Amino acid sequence: MLSLFICGTAVTSQYLAEQYQVNTPMFQSFINYSLLLLVYTTMLAFRTGNDSLLQILKQRWWKYILLGLADVEANYMIVKAYQYTTLTSVQLLDCFGIPVLMALSWFILRARYKLIHFIAVAVCLLGVGTMVGADILAGRQDSEGSDVVIGDVLVLLGASLYAISNVSEEYIVKNLSRVEFLGMVGLFGTIISGLQLAILEHKDIMKIQWNWKIALLFTVFALCMFGLYSFMPVVIKVTSATSVNLGILTADLYSLFFGLFLFYYKFSGLYILSFVVIMVGFILYCSTPTRTAEPTTLPQPSTVSAGLDNAALKIEENDSETPAGTVQFTRGETVVVSTN
Repeated sequence: MLSLFICGTAVTSQYLAEQYQVNTPMFQSFINYSLLLLVYTTMLAFRTGNDSLLQILKQRWWKYILLGLADVEANYMIVKAYQYTTLTSVQLLDCFGIPVLMALSWFILRARYKLIHFIAVAVCLLGVGTMVGADILAGRQDSEGSDVVIGDVLVLLGASLYAISNVSEEYIVKNLSRVEFLGMVGLFGTIISGLQLAILEHKDIMKIQWNWKIALLFTVFALCMFGLYSFMPVVIKVTSATSVNLGILTADLYSLFFGLFLFYYKFSGLYILSFVVIMVGFILYCSTPTRTAEPTTLPQPSTVSAGLDNAALKIEENDSETPAGTVQFTRGETVVVSTN
């Protein structure tokens, strides 16, 4: 489902740019952030206590500003790239964010990988190289050489910013809440994209010759992007940001066929080969689970082993041997168990 949402945003962006010469990436993102603001920030506004909108802003406002900035600029660069390069190039070059995401997960989320995971990422990058080779053989560089380079660079930069956003998203949805992430991204994303829209794209918006087809394309883009943002945290919470980004590479196949039939791309067997290579990398990655490193700080001798998850397991194991008691969780990841 996430892959279909991504394919929908890609196709509508490409169609707006090629068929109607509508190049308003920030306006498209602004609509999405406004929907997030309307739904999820409003939900936060009705909360009370420590999870209320006011308390979240007091405690973490500057962090969400940085997160909103990274997310807005990632969307801007990716959508902007559709003006310079093809749909399939954007979709496949976007997997450059995977090694960036792995590096960030290693240091921030303490994810630990095995050799096969690194081999899998290398295979995915090999697929990206195959995609670039297909573009060269297709002859697009003959008429728009410099534009293709600009488009590819924008995709790589956007993918890196997406990696930052996805790692932050995984941390927030697993430690805080999905609604908080979407509400804060909606709030600051709307502010940042609105300011950037007023500065960069106000003239482009005035030039749009509105009709029902253009309005429909904007609507489909906004709904697909809103669906992607709403459901991705659900998947990330039960898996990880890295596995989700590998899984949604299946969107490339959908986008490839849309590009062939809607935009009349010149077909190359390397397109299929690059997709197969990337899928091989995905299967390799999923064949072996990753693990999470334990915190480096060791507890005092009188405390239970570090990590609330491990402590909970230890208590569960002792349930059959220990009378019912009271469990108190205190700071410093210490568990105190008092029995009757």
